[in-house]
Order: sequence, then structure tokens, then C-alpha cells
Amino acid sequence: MIRVVAETGSTNADLLALAGAGAVSEGLWLRAERQTAGRGRLGRAWVSPTGNLYASTVVRLRPSDPAAATLAFVAAVALEEAVRVHLPKARGLALKWPNDLLIAGAKLSGMLLERAGDMVVLGIGLNLAHHPDLADRLTTSLAAHGAEVAPDAFLETLAEGFARWLARWRGEGLAPVRQRWLERAHPIGTALTARLPDGRGVTGLFHGLDADGALLLRLADGTRHVMHAGDVLLA
Repeated sequence: MIRVVAETGSTNADLLALAGAGAVSEGLWLRAERQTAGRGRLGRAWVSPTGNLYASTVVRLRPSDPAAATLAFVAAVALEEAVRVHLPKARGLALKWPNDLLIAGAKLSGMLLERAGDMVVLGIGLNLAHHPDLADRLTTSLAAHGAEVAPDAFLETLAEGFARWLARWRGEGLAPVRQRWLERAHPIGTALTARLPDGRGVTGLFHGLDADGALLLRLADGTRHVMHAGDVLLA
């Protein structure tokens, strides 16, 4: 089910409020034409002009589900798949840990997962028609690569793919999702710079994911660094 509103502060905040009141069920997607208080990971603001995708959905956790944090990978592979439907000849389309989607190194999307009890609210922002000019990273949009896609049409594709990957995550565990993520990520050996939650920086070469989805970096001294949280940029 997809609900659309003309404007709201944040689709994630709206669904968190509904989830807290027990007034939302799994499978609902809320899309806004425009957000006035969009949020990204690590407290970043998310610029939200009309024409891009701003949507959130809810997953109700079950006792047998994999770790809730790994829903980021479910969403990432579903989003990458949906972009390929609408931009089939995309060059340089790649996932970056944990759930960013890039085209030729430029950021195309962002995600935010937030939990309320046994519910996880997943928000996705995708640059369809516009992309911001940021000082700290390159950005892009589907329109910049020749794809004119309406937000409602894209969300229909995404919602179908997310439901399918969510079912695999529940039925088969993280392994097939992790495998698809690795197939769609930047190559092993890609230089990455990680900013850890305590402010430290680590630079190394992408060495894959562990079984739980943590990022593996091969450092200059040959040791391996396992990263469970933080921000990653292409070095």
C-alpha cells in the first residue's frame, strides 16, 4: 500500500509516530512530494525539492528475523535493482557500505533506519530529477544520466523489489542478500576512508563483508579492520 502526501516534515517521523501509536502495519509506504525537515544518516539534513523520491516504509520484526540492522542491505539491493530497471545502461552504478548507491562515485541516494519497539522504519531518499551541490562529496541524479522517472512510478518498482528481498531475508537469512550486495558493490581492493563514531579516521582497501554485514578493510600494514558503524567515503 502506498500513501502520498503533498508535503510533510519527514516521512520517517510520520511513520515513527504512527508506529508508536500502533496505527501502522508492515508493507505501508508513505511518500511525500516534498519534505521540510528531511533527515539523513548521522544527523545530516536531507534537501528535499519536488521531483525526487522521499519515501518510508515499516517492517515489523519477528523473533526469527535476522538482525534488524541488516535491513539496510535488503533496502540497498532492492534500490539498486530498481534503479537498473529505470536506467538499464547505467555505467558505474555501485553500492557503498552500508547502503549508499553511487554512479561513477557520485551519491545518488541515502537511507535512514530508525526503530520503534518491534518496528523498523526505513526511509529512502533518491535523486530522481535534482541533486544537491555538497562540499564534502559528489552527487548525481537519474535525470543527469538521461532517465526521466516520476517518483510514483519509481516507488512502485522499489516497493515490489523490497517485498521480494524482504521475503528472502526472512526465509533464507542474510546470506543471499549479502551475496547480491557484494555483486553490486565497488570492487574488492577499492580504496576507502572510514570515519568512525568516535571521530577517528581509517583508510584501507575494501576487503568485503563479514557474515553479519560488517565492513572489512585491509590496512596498509596488512591487518584487517572490522567496521560495524561509521561513515565511508571513496578515498
